[in-house]
Amino acid sequence: MIELVFSQLSDVFRIGLIIALVVTMLRTSSVTGRILPLVAGVVFVAVILPSTMPSGSDNLGDEIIAGLISNLIILVPVLLLALLVARFRR
Repeated sequence: MIELVFSQLSDVFRIGLIIALVVTMLRTSSVTGRILPLVAGVVFVAVILPSTMPSGSDNLGDEIIAGLISNLIILVPVLLLALLVARFRR
């Protein structure tokens, strides 16, 4: 499981999707809020990537759980960076 999380942490496509999720959340937060779109996006990315991409693991459930963990690990620094950028823009 740890190897699976580490391999997903280095997935450039996953990182790009999480960055795009945060940017979209910031642009639409006045209408949709912040928490619900982030939760839905993290779960969506965790499910859609292992479902559509071929991988070496046979257990889809393990890949989704590892995806949730890696998405949250990626989300934290991206959110912190977005907060810093927003603070320095003011």
